[in-house]
Amino acid sequence: MTETEKERAVMLAEYALANNATVRAAAKHFGISKSTVHKDLTERLPKTSPALWKQVRELLELNKRERHIRGGLATKHKYEQLTRKKQTTEKY
Repeated sequence: MTETEKERAVMLAEYALANNATVRAAAKHFGISKSTVHKDLTERLPKTSPALWKQVRELLELNKRERHIRGGLATKHKYEQLTRKKQTTEKY
């Protein structure tokens, strides 16, 4: 593990904790893949900073428990948008 990978893992962890971010949100913020973020947080971080890892692990578990809710809300939002678009086009 290179020094850059260690630093990136710590940066990702600090960002995720400060912003209550998901893996997807952290990946988007840093412009890297979700796979890289996940690997950094689950494999590299425990070796680099065990104390920080404990906090990140709790956040990852929370996100995993809530993901079905986020998915449902995203689907609901999608269909609300489609309904609004359909209603505005039918008026004309």
